[in-house]
Amino acid sequence: MSSDLIDNKPLAYKRGWQNFYGRDFIVTPDVLIPRPETEQLIDIVLNLAGKSYLPGVKATPRILPRTPKILDVGTGSGCIAITLQLELPKASVVGVDISEKALRIAQKNATKFGVSPHLFIISNLLQNVKFTPDLIVANLPYVDKTWDWLDMETLKYEPNEALYATEHGLKLIYKILNEAHKLGVVRIILEADPCQHDEIVKYAAKNSYALHEKRGFILSFYTLRG
Repeated sequence: MSSDLIDNKPLAYKRGWQNFYGRDFIVTPDVLIPRPETEQLIDIVLNLAGKSYLPGVKATPRILPRTPKILDVGTGSGCIAITLQLELPKASVVGVDISEKALRIAQKNATKFGVSPHLFIISNLLQNVKFTPDLIVANLPYVDKTWDWLDMETLKYEPNEALYATEHGLKLIYKILNEAHKLGVVRIILEADPCQHDEIVKYAAKNSYALHEKRGFILSFYTLRG
């Protein structure tokens, strides 16, 4: 019997790539598989940059600077950082991750798409970040292992450190909000399960961040500090 029929290994790992925002990114079990819901994060950033993200959809007024500094925290395969750099060529995008193995995949993807592999650096959240970005985007681990709807048999193939977090899945999201506040970051966009959104909005308010937009799994915040 074919092994494809008796295991639940994700197709993306079997073939070595996954499509994200119209591009096929290299993926291995060292990185999380890009999900369709994360593509809405890209849409929101393009909106902030005053760029239409779909034919026929009118662009909104630009909010970000013309040459924004964007930091992708927990970059993994690099799909978010690379996509933003390609969609917004005037931006300066940097991706950080705590995993050296993940960053090697991100660098391979950067080379594949003609983006500098040097835009990726190793960092535990903002620990090694030496500048204040105009925008942070972050798809951090937010899965709570106690959720009874999880397909653990399939998820076992993906890196645990890219999926799971303690404190009901919110530990790292709380930490990035704290660090972004201390660094003086004006805008931050996060991915999380919708069941977590209310708690994240409440916690963000403690760090002077107000909700700008909620779309699917994505939350966009701006600072209330003048």
